[in-house]
Amino acid sequence: MGKVAYYTKEGLDKLKAELNELKTKGRADIAKQIAEARDKGDLSENAEYDAAKDAQGHLEAKIAQLEEVVGNARVIDESTIDTSKVSILSKVKIKNTKNGAVFTYSLVSEEEADLKASKISVQSPIGKGLLGKKAGDSARIQTPGGEIEFEIIEIGI
Repeated sequence: MGKVAYYTKEGLDKLKAELNELKTKGRADIAKQIAEARDKGDLSENAEYDAAKDAQGHLEAKIAQLEEVVGNARVIDESTIDTSKVSILSKVKIKNTKNGAVFTYSLVSEEEADLKASKISVQSPIGKGLLGKKAGDSARIQTPGGEIEFEIIEIGI
């Protein structure tokens, strides 16, 4: 059994759609490639056939991995989130105490992280450093660029 991961309903629906796409269209495309390569003759010296079989193996591995992720996924009920401290799905407004820059991030599962959408993983250095903190707390976080101190300004959902 893999590890349980928590998702928004939207994030889990996206994973399920990707899994369905791989199982239907992905498998059909690979089967077509294998059939076309098989039609070209001797399989012992057919690089296209070998490549298609290789691609099939990668596709099946990805499907198995996604099935495990989806099977262990849990949807978080946003109405039960405690906004007194930072947790997964919290929307956190933080201030860099050194330069005064203010950022707002949503803490999400690793698979849902998207920096352009201001969604950071709870597994990231900043995500880990903010978990469990309350508004007004400071967090010293070791990042790849060095240690940064953030002040938690506000926590919401």
